[in-house]
Amino acid sequence: MSVNPLDEQNLRARIQDVLDEFVQIHQSDLLTASQDAAFLGESLQQLLAGGKRLRAAFCYWGYRSTGAEHDDRVVKAASSLELLQACALIHDDVMDGSDTRRGNPSIHRQFESLHTSRNWQGASDSFGVGAAILVGDLALSWADTLLGSAGLTPEQYVRAKSVYDTMRTELMAGQYLDLLEQARGNTSPDKARNVIKYKSAKYTIERPLNLGAAIAFAPQEHQDALSAYGLALGEAFQLRDDLLGVFGLPEATGKPAGDDLREGKQTVLIATARSAGMTTVNELLETHLGQAQISAENVAQLQDALVSTGAVDDIERQISELTTKALESLESPHMDELAREALTQLAIMATQRTH
Repeated sequence: MSVNPLDEQNLRARIQDVLDEFVQIHQSDLLTASQDAAFLGESLQQLLAGGKRLRAAFCYWGYRSTGAEHDDRVVKAASSLELLQACALIHDDVMDGSDTRRGNPSIHRQFESLHTSRNWQGASDSFGVGAAILVGDLALSWADTLLGSAGLTPEQYVRAKSVYDTMRTELMAGQYLDLLEQARGNTSPDKARNVIKYKSAKYTIERPLNLGAAIAFAPQEHQDALSAYGLALGEAFQLRDDLLGVFGLPEATGKPAGDDLREGKQTVLIATARSAGMTTVNELLETHLGQAQISAENVAQLQDALVSTGAVDDIERQISELTTKALESLESPHMDELAREALTQLAIMATQRTH
């Protein structure tokens, strides 16, 4: 196809327009309660101004993969996933204690700063966490509202909501498994891979595709092909994210260098490095992984150590193999040709990105 699949039918711009209009309309509900509630919506709107729009795009192209033509109602339904993603990001930042998101202070840090600047009573960090949880809950609630108001037929909405509900449950399970593995420490590659299956692969790619296809009344055989593509690509997408969390450039990722090391993320990359059994590397990980004030020198040491185990090369190999597997799943004879091209491009974008 001649254009970026994220820009076909001005997709990204349409998604942003949907989100801006939705938040503007529903901000009035917050103001009805009090002008003091305005910052809830404003902070969420700022977060929604960024992002790759991958989940919404996969939903849209899941719909188009059946041969269905462009429909603005599907764009609105797909846009609801950006609100669900906002909820996940906000809560994830709270759980990880992240300071930044998309190049800006994370939501809980914004509210913490508000508390400090106004010299209010109590602990600023507790206020920030509490407010961020509420903004995340608001995003989750508004995601439901946007999906329900997209203008789908009753039959389309029932089918879409079934996938959507499953996706939310899988996401929460994946988030908890992630939290659990961080608490346990020393996770295995298999356990880490199961976390990314539910926290990322299903939620980022498979279920959005399924949701779009459900709106188009796709048969199960077609849904199965999309799932095979989505699960393989979703895992590859998260493995790339794991590498960027350690080696990504701050100006590209919007996060500090080695942020996953600072947060002590028990990723497939870390688990694979540990399984190599190199004593020096494991001692470095034991000493510095999860160290909030880790120095730039220690970050560089850990980066070199991870490379030395062969774990980075192994993750790159897995990304390549999973991407190939995903693309092979698109060879279904029932796949719309334009959508096949779009999903092929999206696979490359998802796995070869720098942020």
